[in-house]
Amino acid sequence: VGEQVLLKCSFKSSSPITESLLVDWTYRPLTGGQMETIFHYQSVPYPPTAGKFKDRISWFGNVARGDASIAIQSPALSDNGTFICSVKNPPDV
Repeated sequence: VGEQVLLKCSFKSSSPITESLLVDWTYRPLTGGQMETIFHYQSVPYPPTAGKFKDRISWFGNVARGDASIAIQSPALSDNGTFICSVKNPPDV
């Protein structure tokens, strides 16, 4: 709690990395409910503009190195839940 947390995500693709590569991070609270997209990357990072993670997520990835990691600033116990990293590099998924 209170310190920046790094959520690591690494990937491999048999296709060359292009600007078509997409990264989506989704989140579901421990209490359940809908999965929500909390971060999107396509050529450039698109941090959340609303919701509980607004202004708290930073891109730490380097897609050329197979890294799609993000960092969350000022985490709280209420942030506990399931975080899923999804990488699509057409035609690879």
